[in-house]
Amino acid sequence: MVRRSGAADALFAALDGIDRLVLLGDVLELRNQPVAEALAASEPFFGALGDALGGRELVIVPGNHDHALVARWHARRSGPLGLEQRMAPKKASDLAAALASQLGRGAKVEFAYPGLWLREDVYATHGNYLDVHTTMPTFERIAIATSGRIALGGPRRWNDVHSAEDYEALLSPVYAWMQAAAQTGRTGAGPGGGAAIDVWRMLSAPRLAGLRSYALAAGFPIAVGTLNTAGLGPLRSEVSVEELRRAGLRAMSEVVERLRIRARHVVFGHTHRAGVLDGDVAAEWLTPNGVQLHNPGSWVYSRTFVASGGKSSPYWPGGAVLLDDGAPPQLLRLLADHPAGELSAARTRS
Repeated sequence: MVRRSGAADALFAALDGIDRLVLLGDVLELRNQPVAEALAASEPFFGALGDALGGRELVIVPGNHDHALVARWHARRSGPLGLEQRMAPKKASDLAAALASQLGRGAKVEFAYPGLWLREDVYATHGNYLDVHTTMPTFERIAIATSGRIALGGPRRWNDVHSAEDYEALLSPVYAWMQAAAQTGRTGAGPGGGAAIDVWRMLSAPRLAGLRSYALAAGFPIAVGTLNTAGLGPLRSEVSVEELRRAGLRAMSEVVERLRIRARHVVFGHTHRAGVLDGDVAAEWLTPNGVQLHNPGSWVYSRTFVASGGKSSPYWPGGAVLLDDGAPPQLLRLLADHPAGELSAARTRS
């Protein structure tokens, strides 16, 4: 979440005339640091956000980095997991209640999982379920495939998922393990930390990164082929920002179809890539059944992903989706005028 006043002020200014704010997950970083540190880091921003909202509604949809926000609710719930479950902070978890308290007593805070209906034709979710279907061979994707072979078992293939319950059976154990590992205090050491970005850099530009990186890139297709042979695929060995976009959109389309989300528009985050943007291939942002996908991007500044495009990069932070009555979702770029130096120093997460 934003750490510096300049970025936070841009968000607060955009709240003028807004009835409800929805945060699509990863509002806490629980996979690279202990819980106490994550809460301490979030308190200044959420305190200011509570003042800016002034009693208006805030809905938080947990993602993969803060899945623990709904831990208690998951453990105690009965009945099947649908597309939208709404809960008060205390019902979600002690962690959710602690986070909600940072906004002040007058705040109207609610949690929703795995998403919520913003309107009859608009559904919003973090988008972490797409990791089950992505063809990018990330650490997390491989862990999910391994988890699926255990969780689903029997004659079912590991990614034979057709309900939110199925997705949770694959993902929840992986998230729990990653968060538990973070409690050691070894910040950034896990698959969700800086190591994953370092590997991405070495694979995407091996000749520039040195002999070690070049050797890694040369062996990478062989490793991917081995994973596919082992039944953990389908995975592709292409590592580029273009393929990252295509893989994310293909995977999210698969989630929409498998969950039978009957909406005209689906808003999701997770991939950090904003869209639909001018110059995008419009067909890539449509599911096979014609559902329009939207992504606000994130509030994370990553030199790796914005380096080639600067402020025109689809990974430039500070995106939001505005939903007016009767109008299609509209993408806003709230930090388009902010310099890279300010945003990189902010170390943002949302």
